[in-house]
Amino acid sequence: MSNTAESEAHRALARLRRALEKAGRELDGVAGALRHAEGSDFPAADFARAAEAVAALDAFVEEQGQRLADKILLAGGLEPGRVRRTGGLQ
Repeated sequence: MSNTAESEAHRALARLRRALEKAGRELDGVAGALRHAEGSDFPAADFARAAEAVAALDAFVEEQGQRLADKILLAGGLEPGRVRRTGGLQ
């Protein structure tokens, strides 16, 4: 993979992650407003399914991000499972 393609994929995943975070916040906002307006008629099960769908997409984005990171490490000659991140210099 070229650096440009890797960078673009990383940026696209980050944009999608932010969009999903916003979608989750917006869904919560709509649910709160409708719950207040509709009371017992609020379709809680429908909103729970929608929240699960957003969570599934978020998990997919995380998985693809990890897969991309692993490919980048392999291309650089590093073993993905053996690289650890630290909190900085100590």
